[in-house]
Amino acid sequence: MSASVDADLVAVAQDAVEQGRAESVSAWVNDALRLKADRDRRLAALDDFITAYEAEHGEISEEEMAEAARRARGRAVVVRGPRGRRSRGEGAA
Repeated sequence: MSASVDADLVAVAQDAVEQGRAESVSAWVNDALRLKADRDRRLAALDDFITAYEAEHGEISEEEMAEAARRARGRAVVVRGPRGRRSRGEGAA
């Protein structure tokens, strides 16, 4: 098999090998392709679920999606603040 890969991605793959995060560039590419295939399968399953849901319950409206997003944001837990900003007492003494 032969494939063209952007130079910046080759550099990232080589860096991963140098840092010990991948056995080889080929292994890194294999992992990337596996992740892409898994993502595509999950998106297809989600699409199938939404199609079946809407067939039974009707089309999901923009308002319903906006409300779901608001509820999700309301339940979100911030685990890290903005970069570069530290609260009092944080950091080296």
